[in-house]
Amino acid sequence: MRAIKIIFRRELLAYFRAPFSWVLASLFLLVTGILFQAFGLQDKNAMSAFVLEHYFQFASLVAIGGGVLLSFRLISEERQNHSIVLLNTSPVKDVEIIAGKFFASLVFLALLLALSLYMPFMLKIGNKISTSQIMVGYLGMLLAGSTGLAIGLFASSVTRYQLVAAVLALVIAIVLGNLFQFGKRLDGTPREVFTTSTCGGPTT
Repeated sequence: MRAIKIIFRRELLAYFRAPFSWVLASLFLLVTGILFQAFGLQDKNAMSAFVLEHYFQFASLVAIGGGVLLSFRLISEERQNHSIVLLNTSPVKDVEIIAGKFFASLVFLALLLALSLYMPFMLKIGNKISTSQIMVGYLGMLLAGSTGLAIGLFASSVTRYQLVAAVLALVIAIVLGNLFQFGKRLDGTPREVFTTSTCGGPTT
């Protein structure tokens, strides 16, 4: 645990110091703000729950993309800077390196999501939306973003080039997203396989 804490602290501080992280944070808030404007403020007659559903649906895609962009450099950057040798020769297990980097990325992503909390809470004013609905939606966004983090971290571990890792992670995320959509349009056994893997049980 001590090794994980050291790596976690190192990576989290690196996020706060890197200009790329704040550029990404600005883009994340810009895109989520545009989505909120498009789905939350345009149609005055739409039901608030319906608006919230569509906002979370598209904002989750942004969270996945943000997770990929936060994590694609984690291992490949170490290889490019030749600092991976220090990690490999230190008394630290591979799982501790991955866990420390992943949790640091997850905390920074959670901070980004927290910065956008005020948007859905604007819908709560004068509407029948509970705080629990918003919190559950943001939990889903955090889980979706953590999926993007895992994909980016995997891509970063298979190549030393950050650009290749970013492209590979985006390709994997797009392929998985299309497989999910493809599975919803299938009939018979293939659809049952996709539904079982995503919902945890067979359909009736």
